[in-house]
Amino acid sequence: MLWRMSLLEVDNLSTWFRTEVGVARAVDGVSFSLDEGGSLALVGESACGKSVTALSIMRLIRPPGYHPTGEIRFAGTELLSASPATLQSLRGNEISMIFQEPMTSLNPVFSVGNQLAEPLLEHQGMTSDQARRRGLELLGQMGIPSPEIILNSYPHQLSGGMRQRIMIAMAIACRPRLMIADEPTTALDVTVQAQILELIKGLQKEIGMALILITHDLGIVSQMSDDICVMYSGQVAEYATRRKLLERARHPYTVKLLESIPRGVSREGQLSVIRGMVRPATDYPPGCRFAERCDFAAARCTASQPPSYALPGGGEGACFLYDPLHPLPRRRKAREPRAAAAAQGKSSAKVVMELRGLRTHFPVKKGFFQRVVGQVKAVDHVTLSIREGTTLGLVGESGCGKTTLGQSLVRLESEARGEVLFEGSDLLTLKGRELRKKRRFVQIIFQDPYSSLNPRLLVEDIVGEGLSIHEPELSEDACRQRIHAVLEEVGLDAGAGERYAHEFSGGQRQRIAIARALILRPRFIVLDEATSALDVSVQAQILNLLRDLQVRHGLTYLFITHDLGVVQYIAHEVAVMYLGRIVEYGETSAVFARPSHPYTRSLLASVPEIGRRRKVPPPLPGEVPSPIDPPQGCHFHPRCQVLNEQGTARLREACPTVYPEAVTLRGSHWARCYAAEPAKPKAAARGGRRAGSGRKGAKKAGGA
Repeated sequence: MLWRMSLLEVDNLSTWFRTEVGVARAVDGVSFSLDEGGSLALVGESACGKSVTALSIMRLIRPPGYHPTGEIRFAGTELLSASPATLQSLRGNEISMIFQEPMTSLNPVFSVGNQLAEPLLEHQGMTSDQARRRGLELLGQMGIPSPEIILNSYPHQLSGGMRQRIMIAMAIACRPRLMIADEPTTALDVTVQAQILELIKGLQKEIGMALILITHDLGIVSQMSDDICVMYSGQVAEYATRRKLLERARHPYTVKLLESIPRGVSREGQLSVIRGMVRPATDYPPGCRFAERCDFAAARCTASQPPSYALPGGGEGACFLYDPLHPLPRRRKAREPRAAAAAQGKSSAKVVMELRGLRTHFPVKKGFFQRVVGQVKAVDHVTLSIREGTTLGLVGESGCGKTTLGQSLVRLESEARGEVLFEGSDLLTLKGRELRKKRRFVQIIFQDPYSSLNPRLLVEDIVGEGLSIHEPELSEDACRQRIHAVLEEVGLDAGAGERYAHEFSGGQRQRIAIARALILRPRFIVLDEATSALDVSVQAQILNLLRDLQVRHGLTYLFITHDLGVVQYIAHEVAVMYLGRIVEYGETSAVFARPSHPYTRSLLASVPEIGRRRKVPPPLPGEVPSPIDPPQGCHFHPRCQVLNEQGTARLREACPTVYPEAVTLRGSHWARCYAAEPAKPKAAARGGRRAGSGRKGAKKAGGA
């Protein structure tokens, strides 16, 4: 690599760890550079060395980790050989870092004010009063309301988005020259994510800060980075400018990553998947580390590692396809058979699950006698129906009641009221044997498979537990055959049953959770953020599997997620939830093409797109109000840009007063909004007269 004078230069960096099974080469010969005020994205699957690279730059690697090779030069200072005093003067002052999970990074026993003041007292020599004033200024800069209150709060009292903003405020307190952001928005809603990204971009312009962004979301990369470094198995696979790499990726691994993204893929199509998984850092093959998963691999690839070659059009890539003297033939291997075509939603199919006025209100108790002083209206009078063999996507910000609704369906919330009709039977009123009979056909798959799988049980026992309850008459051999069959159906070998959950990757554990639900041959499954914690490559495998199983078994899904790209790909219909109520509903194609509710439009506008950078709309202001005391009238009106910027007199009178009725827009598409434009009636067959129009002529929708 040709070196130039840059703010940060990483040259042939290796970070290895001594383990019981050998040396783990987590980072193995990585090189890149970053100019003052520039931005670089490190992308790739989990276990590819991105976070270890960042920790190495911060010199936070401790034994048994060590650096056998490499140099890290920051503004002319060599960091790997720097003294502890030099490192202390740089960390938090000129180089700062935002970690992926703010709750584990913020000290729970210190207030926000104390943690904001620490770098200012240490590096800037401020007094306590000066540090407090600077803390208030930083919180205001983050767009945090009531900064005086937040300054005296503790991390557990704040939302995820608020905690992440606190982390950013700490990171920029000393106006650093370099910020490293490790998955800063992974666990955040798209609206909060948009706020955080816009904030970081604004800070870059204001203080000339350079940025290293670690993420697996290429939409974020497209909006935030100047250059992209794609890592695989501890090495750089491809390194190029953002525009060149996203317009035409060269390395087979980069191409596969981009093809795995569900955005823009129709429901009838299939996502491309990367077969296999990243090898452990203690078990790298002798040749190209991606060869066993590559469509172009030849004998040469398994014998030796490719060096980094100049790519046509600019950039560098470690692939024999671009050897200028002996390029590898471009003969793609036969691809694995694709999954079955997606299930087609049919309006004539029977309704499997119907919610009528579902409400889940949790009592708020205070005082010695625990008197009820209020209600948390997590789910508030929701009416929906889901047809057989279809997928309903449920989207909305955190705190809107999505998970509570899903758990209410399967009787995991004792406060659920109303009607949950599964094939005509109300699950909320069934008891004893009748409830047990129905429960086997309604299953749930949780967001984090590791926390939902018993670590003390073998996979065989986890998957077969339901059989012992619902089919006790089965013999031991019959149970084992069923378990092996369902494991193979979800893409695991039968031998997986003899291992424990911690021995599997995240994607494999999610397959185990799916197998546990499938073994009882259910007809309805709730998937609660089932793919949100997975890499895009593993996510593509799980999404294809879910659609294949839906076609094969006629399954019906309620798919809860905040990833709108996933919803667009997998869902036939989508319901948008805000503060316990459904505010818009319709066929996925209709809602994405013509969103009517301002909240839906804000969600869609907040999703970063891959490709050319677009002008980002203003982030959705404020946070979700408390469900204990929701706003009067339309719950969304305090944050509604339509009302606040161009509201008519009618809207200004109605929105803060009365919750809007649902108005049919077109077909099954409806929205609860006074500004929604109802479908115009068709002209009469003769005479050209139109039926009544306007709100009086609008057909009211039945959903809530």
